Amino acid sequence: MRLLLNDVAPGVAEPGDTLGPDDLDRLYAYPDATGRPWVRANMVATLDGAAAGNDGRTGSINTDADLVVYTLLRDLADVVLVGAGTARTEGYRRIPARSARYRERAAAEGRPTCPVTAVVSGAAQVPPLLAADEPGHGDALLVTCAGAGTEALDRARRVLGPDRVIVVGGDTVDLPAAVAALHARGLSRILCEGGPRLLRDVAAADALDELCLTVVPLLAAGVQQRVTAGAGVDRRLVPRLVVEQDGTLLHRWTRP
Repeated sequence: MRLLLNDVAPGVAEPGDTLGPDDLDRLYAYPDATGRPWVRANMVATLDGAAAGNDGRTGSINTDADLVVYTLLRDLADVVLVGAGTARTEGYRRIPARSARYRERAAAEGRPTCPVTAVVSGAAQVPPLLAADEPGHGDALLVTCAGAGTEALDRARRVLGPDRVIVVGGDTVDLPAAVAALHARGLSRILCEGGPRLLRDVAAADALDELCLTVVPLLAAGVQQRVTAGAGVDRRLVPRLVVEQDGTLLHRWTRP
């Protein structure tokens, strides 16, 4: 990978340098999240803005460079926040243990050795593939709201366990309250993997601190939605990091 812009970790590398794993680790490090949580989103898009391939899945537009950073961001996170629809479409399962260096680091810092999956569903629906415990994999939480109704909430509690269902908000999920609830559980490094509607809602709630955006060298056309979808929002971000490999551009954008 080749560095094009570095405004996040001066001295780690200069534009034009070839990056190794240790460089990427420092360039993508979370800020201190002990006092307040940090919400980072990670999304992929084609050159013409499609958030998925024409099969409706992000896997069909992923590249090797994107996979490297995707894996790193999960290794660095405490919890992966994902919408229930995306979890079903993409076949989400509970997340396995971090790679060795990050597992040891997390254990030393008192953080979970396997990232937790937190599924957001206003209807309190648990995606089937996330319902069952898997040895050696992270926990799964449901983030929902009172508007889901008593029957749906009780069903979710039976599936996951009562302490794994977080109810925040009345008719809709209160995302700032959800972020605070995750932080209260010691899950302060939050990685939102979408989909587009959840990312739009996180941004609209002013809960987004950072966007990691991969742009792949592909025109897709078709009817796939963008990395955000829904009512308009106006959230300005500034570029802090750009990395390139084989035409794939990997960005970090943060609050001004």
